[in-house]
Amino acid sequence: MNKIKAAGGVIVVAAVAAGVLLYQNGNTSTDNVADNKIKMNQPLTPSDADAITRGRYVAIAGDCVACHTAPGSKEAFSGGYSISTPFGGIFASNITPDAETGIGNWTEREFYRAVRHGKGKEGGNLYPAMPYNAYVKVSDRDMHDLWLYMRSVKPVNNKVPETNLPFPYNIRLAMMGWNLLFFKNEAFKPDLAKSAEWNRGAYLVEGLEHCAACHTPKNIIGGDTGAYLQGSNLGEWFAPEITSNTYTGIGDWSNDQVVQYLKLGSNHVAVASGPMAEAVTNSTQHLTDQDLQAIAVYLKSQPGSDNKKPAAVVLNDAQMKMGANVYEANCTACHNSDGKGIPNLAASLANNPAIMSVDASSILTTVMQGGRGAVTVGNPTSGAMPSFAWKLSDEQTAAVATYIRNSWGNAAPAVPTEDATHTRELLKMPSQIIVK
Repeated sequence: MNKIKAAGGVIVVAAVAAGVLLYQNGNTSTDNVADNKIKMNQPLTPSDADAITRGRYVAIAGDCVACHTAPGSKEAFSGGYSISTPFGGIFASNITPDAETGIGNWTEREFYRAVRHGKGKEGGNLYPAMPYNAYVKVSDRDMHDLWLYMRSVKPVNNKVPETNLPFPYNIRLAMMGWNLLFFKNEAFKPDLAKSAEWNRGAYLVEGLEHCAACHTPKNIIGGDTGAYLQGSNLGEWFAPEITSNTYTGIGDWSNDQVVQYLKLGSNHVAVASGPMAEAVTNSTQHLTDQDLQAIAVYLKSQPGSDNKKPAAVVLNDAQMKMGANVYEANCTACHNSDGKGIPNLAASLANNPAIMSVDASSILTTVMQGGRGAVTVGNPTSGAMPSFAWKLSDEQTAAVATYIRNSWGNAAPAVPTEDATHTRELLKMPSQIIVK
């Protein structure tokens, strides 16, 4: 009987604790500072001009346009982009002031609750593909300025398809459980033991730039693990570690080299590609140098993973020999025989920490699919790489990836052919064309 009473007591305590956490995570009272009468599509006044300018900068820092604009569309923020997740595609909404298909009928308070708490206009839960778990840290001032800026953008009538995930991910109510586990309902709190520059960098990285959304590994249900900014698989790509680790992170980069990468899309070794190229093009290149320096200071202060450089795969290994031949025939023209590439055009492969990441997905995707670097004001031509999927077999692709990861002072695990096959399937690329 005593055991039953004790078990019952534990259940009651757990239920109370869960209830308190649910209340705390669902409490949107901080958003009551926002107006709940004026709607987004109502006219602005001349006195709003300065706030709109500041709000545009907030929108750029938050990279709102990237997800809320469909690829190839000239109508910014009109939605329709399908955000790829392990659970299926999630369509980003139209966030223009259009009353019919956008958020023109939303009030400022409703806007705040969507951005900072993942609550739809009718109170339903948004999927965390919208990084409200980061945007909850955005200040009231920045939120108000963002609200005014979004009211100033062109209304676009564009009905976005409904997101239709398979069961059980289509149960929006389940997001309450996700929030209970992974959403921390707290505004940004500066660390008084750190400098103002460090805190500004923390505010941008943790909040508006939501770097953890890509660079922190996720668990099986999409929540952040404790390996903060230590690299994460995004399917076709691997978002590399961006901490002080000197092997797979950016610990050997100077602050200025971090700034150069975020401003130009390239630096002494790396060229931004894939999702990061989009982030640089749409967001980071437009930040002030002071903000970019603050980001660099914060990132390089993060302790990072315990990844250590292993012994390189030996040159007389059969896979390395094949990779060397593939590299000589296909890669030296741009990346050079010493792997140092062409500044601001072709990435250096030597001593490039992203090349030695624990996951080789980005190399395999780049070889098969090709790609283009970030297009920036400071580097408008960027660089482009053709697809080699038609020319190289999966075995050759894995071999050249292994060769690149273990040459010119690099060292990383060999890449199995099965990984290249998996990448080809993910990309839906055709098989190698055999030329006779």
